[in-house]
Amino acid sequence: MKGSTYRRCSCRDPKSGKELGTSCPKRNSRNHCTYSVRQELSPREDGSRRSFARGGYGSLKPAQADLDHVRALLGLADSDDPEGTELIAEMLAEVSRERSPLPEVEETRRRLNAGQDLIGSLTVAEWLDRWLAGKRIRKSGLNRYETDIRIHLKPHIGGRRLDRLRVSHLSEMFTDIRDANAQILEDNTQRRAAIDELATVPWKGADNRARRKAMKAAIDEMPPYRRITGPATRQHVKATLRAALNDAIGQQIITFNPAAHVEIDPVRKPKALVWTDERVAKWEQTGEKPSPVMVWTPQQTGAFLDFVAKDRLYAMWHLIAFRGLRRGEACGQPWSETNLATHSLTVSAQLVQDGWDVETSEPKTDSGFRVVALDNDTVEVLEHHRAQQNADRAEWAAAWVDTGLVFTQADGSWLHPGKVTDLFERLVAASGLPPIRLHDLRHGAATLMLAAGIDVKIVSDTLGHSDTRITRDIYQSVLPHVGKSAAEATAKLVPLQRRTEAEQAARKAAKAAKKAKTKEKAQAMSKRKGKAKRPKK
Repeated sequence: MKGSTYRRCSCRDPKSGKELGTSCPKRNSRNHCTYSVRQELSPREDGSRRSFARGGYGSLKPAQADLDHVRALLGLADSDDPEGTELIAEMLAEVSRERSPLPEVEETRRRLNAGQDLIGSLTVAEWLDRWLAGKRIRKSGLNRYETDIRIHLKPHIGGRRLDRLRVSHLSEMFTDIRDANAQILEDNTQRRAAIDELATVPWKGADNRARRKAMKAAIDEMPPYRRITGPATRQHVKATLRAALNDAIGQQIITFNPAAHVEIDPVRKPKALVWTDERVAKWEQTGEKPSPVMVWTPQQTGAFLDFVAKDRLYAMWHLIAFRGLRRGEACGQPWSETNLATHSLTVSAQLVQDGWDVETSEPKTDSGFRVVALDNDTVEVLEHHRAQQNADRAEWAAAWVDTGLVFTQADGSWLHPGKVTDLFERLVAASGLPPIRLHDLRHGAATLMLAAGIDVKIVSDTLGHSDTRITRDIYQSVLPHVGKSAAEATAKLVPLQRRTEAEQAARKAAKAAKKAKTKEKAQAMSKRKGKAKRPKK
């Protein structure tokens, strides 16, 4: 296809208004004319011509460079690739119309080979929308991604070009989030102080009423209470962006993932602590929990189960406490996967919350699908629960909702996981025991298994963990007496001179005590014999 560079004079005849072109008297003057380029492109489908044209070059050299650039772009499509030829021609025609810069040859080659749009550049927001629309995961996971994108990613970096996103842009985003956290905390403190001050103003009296009215108006003007974006949420935002950019790399849209390299504050997961007597005493004095994750001792667990023995959902509390099922797994456990004859149940479903709505779902991971062995006592508890459920079914008659689940509401319908948590917290408060969360019953089950000497792999499989490291890191809050036994066993492995001398002294003392006791016993027997031989008077 033809292409050329040429000089062009823009001077016009003052009478006719037409360009003078080659008849301009100044045409041969240096720097009077500019250079232009024109390159014929493949015709449109209707046969009409199209071309790439651009002018205003100050010299021949840059004009020729752009013409060579256009020809290099045209050469990206093979002669037997009409679709590629059409895409490149349309791209160059639009670049000519919009007077936009010529795209890079290698970038265009990559996009052409990847089947991507050659015209325009994706923004981060556009890619995130496209990525989210293509995700095929459960609804709760989609909602979490959507929240990260809507609340954090789009407002901060949505307008940036995807292929020009850098680590520095993400560092700025997370710095802005931390700064916003500081502002939120300050706003919350001011609002709380204003409300506390309002509570001190009496209701009676015209002056007081006027003051209260003014204070209420000022409070209404303040920002409402807001939650900060904590470390865990920031890590999730980073993970969402990283996953989206990894998919963009997989589709050859970009070649670098800045989210994999940005550094943010780590999440420090709280360690599970056991409610020892000392911690209970301090909690009773201050009302503060030593850790967000607290575990009952076996005695405390037993006391709670005794307290709730008459509760309709006692079997659920018992199952979570001993076998470590998650809340959603217990709420969604069907009778069809509960085999009391073989002392086992199969975790294959769960009930999850979407906002306040409830839906059934498969376990989150492959390791969540598992068979859990049941002890005799748990089997007996479940048999009693099934008998009670059958009695409820007969009482409700036609109104019974047959969900086929082990744990249900009184009419057989689904339990709401959120309401189950609320009920558990009320029962714990009524029992007088130190507070734990419902999920901490699961921690307690893991702790009891580890304290009983169960292999960590079996504990991990029972809990549905994908890796035993998760079990060790999160759930191995050993009970005090187990730690004491381990400490004693460890100490005995190391020979110490002072310990040897102490042991020798202890053995000598024991030997002397034994000898003295034997002597005392012999003297007592001698006395008894002497009395027996004494003649009768």
